[in-house]
Amino acid sequence: MKSKLLLLLFLGSFVYGQENLSYQKPPQEILTLADYERAPSVSISANKEYMLLSYRNTYKTLDDLNQEEMRLGGLRINPVTNISSTVTYINNLKIRKLTDKNEIQVKGLPENSRISNLSTSINQKKIAFSNTTSTGVELWVIDVASAQATQLTEATVNANMGNPFSWFTDNEHILVRMLVKNRPALIDEKKDLPTGPIVSSGDGSVSQNRTYQDLLKNPSDEQNFETLVTSELYKISITGKASLFMKADMYSEESISPDGNFIMISTIEKPFSYIVPLNRFPEKTVVCDKDGKEIKVVNQTPLIEVMPKGFSSTRKGKRSFAWRNDKPATLYFVEALDEGDQAKKVEFRDELFVWDAPFINEPTSLMKMNQRYAGIQWGDETTAIVMDRWYDTRNMKTYLLNPSKANQKAQVIFERNYQDIYADQGSFETKKNEFGKYVLLLENNSAYLIGQGFTKEGQFPFIDELNLRTLKTKRLYQSAYTDKKEDIISFEDVKKGEALVMIQSKNEYPNYYFRNLKGKVKLTQLTSFKNPFESIKNVYKEVIKYKRKDGVELSGTLYLPAGYDRSKKEKLPLLIWAYPTEFKDKNSAGQNSKNENQFTFPSYGSFIYWVTRGYAVLDNASFPIIGEGTAEPNDTFIEQLVANGEAAIDAVDKLGYINRKKVAVGGHSYGAFMTANLLTHSNLFACGIARSGAYNRTLTPFGFQSEQRNYWDVPAVYNTMSPFMNATKMKTPLLLTHGEADNNPGTFTLQTERYFQALKNLGAPVRMVILPKESHGYVAKENILHLLWEQDQFLEKYLKN
Repeated sequence: MKSKLLLLLFLGSFVYGQENLSYQKPPQEILTLADYERAPSVSISANKEYMLLSYRNTYKTLDDLNQEEMRLGGLRINPVTNISSTVTYINNLKIRKLTDKNEIQVKGLPENSRISNLSTSINQKKIAFSNTTSTGVELWVIDVASAQATQLTEATVNANMGNPFSWFTDNEHILVRMLVKNRPALIDEKKDLPTGPIVSSGDGSVSQNRTYQDLLKNPSDEQNFETLVTSELYKISITGKASLFMKADMYSEESISPDGNFIMISTIEKPFSYIVPLNRFPEKTVVCDKDGKEIKVVNQTPLIEVMPKGFSSTRKGKRSFAWRNDKPATLYFVEALDEGDQAKKVEFRDELFVWDAPFINEPTSLMKMNQRYAGIQWGDETTAIVMDRWYDTRNMKTYLLNPSKANQKAQVIFERNYQDIYADQGSFETKKNEFGKYVLLLENNSAYLIGQGFTKEGQFPFIDELNLRTLKTKRLYQSAYTDKKEDIISFEDVKKGEALVMIQSKNEYPNYYFRNLKGKVKLTQLTSFKNPFESIKNVYKEVIKYKRKDGVELSGTLYLPAGYDRSKKEKLPLLIWAYPTEFKDKNSAGQNSKNENQFTFPSYGSFIYWVTRGYAVLDNASFPIIGEGTAEPNDTFIEQLVANGEAAIDAVDKLGYINRKKVAVGGHSYGAFMTANLLTHSNLFACGIARSGAYNRTLTPFGFQSEQRNYWDVPAVYNTMSPFMNATKMKTPLLLTHGEADNNPGTFTLQTERYFQALKNLGAPVRMVILPKESHGYVAKENILHLLWEQDQFLEKYLKN
């Protein structure tokens, strides 16, 4: 029997309750582009001796999604196979020496491979991976030199909490989470009667919890969660010999020290919660020696159901525990000095500590920060880079820290608005050290920065040398392409001047090269992937720039059909695809991050397919929402949204290419929310497509997207921004789509269902398509092809004709 979609339909004045419709395929022009073979993903070894090519299907199938699933504590688990039900699997692996052109098929791979969790040994001679069978997860290992795969375990690995294994530093053993022997049977709620009501309570504390999905709901969920995440830790050799390392517990993370002598292990504790996901459950972190003997309890975190308001707020207590990559066995962590509450007025917000094993002495303070800690990169005994940031101001500082001198004040080397991409100094380059860990690339008392190179004139990526004495930068290389796009992946060899880059153009698929900054042979090509979208190679593509009425600079990538005569200027229907973004200043909001030389990669996530159907497309159109000073962006959300839409249409209309009465707008998630509001509050568009959005903000009362205030702080803002609350104003044709099993906080499938019911009953022309088994992003081939058919039918009816 063919699969069916539930399509609820209300068009014009005729009411059809629902339509039982088999899966459809889009027109051939679109199908040719959508039904393509995906190129492999490339991973190049740190020693630059080989590359691993990972192959996977272009799409999942509906059958892939039609598996058993339990949704517990924020996880989606297949209880039969004991791995996340959302994993995208690799189906083949090949190895290629960088000095050779021929790829080598990895021998001995499991039949019908479903590979995930690839992990390379410290010496890069072995690659571990998991393979999911119909009954569970197996551990396998590849010998890189021989390209031979070997199975190490039966299907008894527990991958319910994510990556289930870690390499020991001897390169001979792997620490693995395994299923508990004689594991209790899972509770079937349909068969087992409850023993009492479900009761939750509040103690009077004020908090700001968002609307999380897939939470625990009752005692049966609690027991099933504990059963599924409980593992035993085993030490397994690459020969397959296994020994119990630690008894059963709810292990959430294992991290081996760089020297291999200590292991930091975190376990989930009780009580669980019905209002927050597992990352806020109680947790205990201990350090044991390499034989599993406990050395020290380094942290205990309570259940965190109460969190202060604001995106710069965090939890109380120690957090961000990890090993220093540059030391044999030293932990570092951060602790809030304002109790995690951004509303408190204090001189310092966070404090950074280090703690040497075996943790007999107290932790040592390295620095205090005026803003919230945002990360650290370790270099060596005297060099580290620390970052802090503050959301309300978008300010970010980068510091040079000497970890060997705790009393020495860190130097600010960079400070900027982190949304100001034109002022971005780049990211610090790293290399692997003797422990096989990534640390700062340091040579001749200099560090090195790789930048994306966005400017007003275009994108020109660069490599800079930062003198750590003078804190001055020297430009070593800057891409000069104006007809291609070059991404600098890594700076491989400072002395030889070698960098790994990726080069692409509108019609040239991204490929890897070695670039020599000093030698005569500038480029050495490493991969030769072909363009799978030849049918759109002659499509016209240009980044256009224009201004909003208030002077804010905007941009978008304009596509015109192949063969379109730009001198005759036939009037085309226009499709605009966009996603709103919040800013605190007009300068950052007006900057352009689009590059017309980026390879044209059509997907269901945009309207690019429709350039083959005679439409003009403005993709990724700028839709900034700005709140300068003390103003919040959403205070004028509707006004700015409409101004953005009007500016985009005016810009393309001014070029003479479109019929401005035939313009459609579309978006996914917050872009769907944008679409519904544009159709509700303006007459700019003939129709719209809104996918997997949220339309009633009273159902996300403690914040959404970048809104920090709750509903009771600003009810007028929430109500004004909610298309559901303004449904009587909406009379423009709208196609609503949503995944049946949306897992994104805030965008419950119910949002689309209720908005559809409101529009339908109020007489708006609306069609709703619920895609079976899909979550927030769509992955099944049957659903995606049908979605493209739905969109094409809708646009042909309400826009083109």
